[in-house]
Amino acid sequence: MESKYYHLIIYCPIEAAERVRRTLADARAGRIGNYDSCSFSSRGIGRFRGGKNSKPAIGKPGRVEQIEEERIEVMVQEKDLKGVLQAVKKAHPYEEPAMHVLPMMDYKEYHYRPKKL
Repeated sequence: MESKYYHLIIYCPIEAAERVRRTLADARAGRIGNYDSCSFSSRGIGRFRGGKNSKPAIGKPGRVEQIEEERIEVMVQEKDLKGVLQAVKKAHPYEEPAMHVLPMMDYKEYHYRPKKL
């Protein structure tokens, strides 16, 4: 079954998280039924080291950096995915934003019916 939805996960510095969430919502990410701007966030520590030709937003090339980041998760319809990714890349402060795009199955397609006891 081909997915009509994608699970988009983005990692960004805490101070950029609200801007990234607004950008996602404005680009039509996080729409579920009659709701919009739906997302989930959690915090953690991100680590990275830029190569000699990198231009990191934080730290210096060749040095391992560590920063508190927010993981933002949203659902994106296939028809909106390209625009959402382009918008996030413009709004995100990192030269190379860490993003995961995973195909999703819509649970409603399975018509879940609880068993009768």
